[in-house]
Amino acid sequence: MNDTLLWYTTRGAGAVSLVLLTAVVLLGLMTSLRFETESWPRFLAAGLHRNLALMSVIFVVLHVVTAVVDPYAHLGWASAVIPFASSYRTFWLGLGAIGAELMLAVIATSLVRRFLGHGTWRAVHWLAYVSWPVAFVHGLGTGTDAGSDWLLALDVLSGGAVVVAVVGRLWAGPTDPLARARALFRAETERPAQP
Repeated sequence: MNDTLLWYTTRGAGAVSLVLLTAVVLLGLMTSLRFETESWPRFLAAGLHRNLALMSVIFVVLHVVTAVVDPYAHLGWASAVIPFASSYRTFWLGLGAIGAELMLAVIATSLVRRFLGHGTWRAVHWLAYVSWPVAFVHGLGTGTDAGSDWLLALDVLSGGAVVVAVVGRLWAGPTDPLARARALFRAETERPAQP
């Protein structure tokens, strides 16, 4: 594989990872809000969230592998696994390693969720709220395209979408999955008896 192909693959996989991970975060927030319309059932957001998360893993792995084997950067596998071990753009690559490891922890625990229990899975899943911004900042500071107009536009769109979604989630407050059922039950039990 030639160096140019590796370079394009690394940067392309990084950009696609940003888009996919942003979509995963947005769908995760929609799922947590129990968002649903007649044309967008709740299971659709949850299923799409899960499938895009798995697809994002493929692109993150492709991004990391091509970056490591690219002879220009001389990264080595240690810098991909051990945060801040690289001599090349130490801080930015360290953030990438941390973001990838947090993301892998979320994915791995999601795959074995039924064995962990909901509480443990949910506690680890909160790492997604740390993983995305860490990986996002990694993308802002590293790579030959970090300052390019097209990537800055992608960063602004992705960052803006996540900020708006998180603010919306916080604004909505806690959600009760049984609220509707409880309200219907109360309405039925409090209804006056008919003669």
